[in-house]
Amino acid sequence: MPEQAAGAGQGAGPQHEVEVVETVEQVIRRRISDVLGGWYGSLETALPTVAFVVLWLLRDEVRPALFAAGGVAIILLGIRLSIGGSVRFVLTSIFATAIAAFFALRSGNAEDAFLPGILTSAAYGVGTLVSILARWPAVGFIVAAGDPGYAEHPTQWRQDKALVRVCSRLTWVLVGLFVVRVAIMLPLYLAGEVAWLGVTKIALGWPAYLTAVVIMGFMLATGRTPVTQDEGTQSGQGAAQRSGE
Repeated sequence: MPEQAAGAGQGAGPQHEVEVVETVEQVIRRRISDVLGGWYGSLETALPTVAFVVLWLLRDEVRPALFAAGGVAIILLGIRLSIGGSVRFVLTSIFATAIAAFFALRSGNAEDAFLPGILTSAAYGVGTLVSILARWPAVGFIVAAGDPGYAEHPTQWRQDKALVRVCSRLTWVLVGLFVVRVAIMLPLYLAGEVAWLGVTKIALGWPAYLTAVVIMGFMLATGRTPVTQDEGTQSGQGAAQRSGE
């Protein structure tokens, strides 16, 4: 039976017990939800690409398409500044748009706007695979980033072996996502299929991330890995308690 939190009354009801008991899966699920930024953050990263594809299909010109993408990104930044909240997703979108514009304007080929994304996916795929093999799974850092004590102890999460095992399994989902992106988009890039590149980039952007999150969510929902701790440390218990504060 799960243990109740220290100080909890013996007469506490089932609902209270569910609230104070933590598993590795519960901790990870809460942290990933906080870091991903929700639907609006994902929209901020996707809309500039939509603008680029639509303008390119209408005009068949690189510069207007890039200007449209940049304009949308700047508008989104203005909206975010006016309503408040984190600007990291829209700034990421602006940075990605600037890199895409550099590649496309330098060559004059619209398909080169998608090359940075393909290269980035390839790099992420290799990086996430190496992180698993090195037992520093990438998802672990996503989870740790939601810990209030992350800045002071950025590697403390690795002291919980159960957390590392679960994060390794979840990171395989990201490896698969990046492999699929490169496998589909690289042939389209080599063939110069700009329209299909735009469609697949949108499809393999937020929808693919959502699919990955759903798969991770299913894995977390069916898992019941208890939080563990090494001798002399309380990383797992501390992470669980902090996540509930």
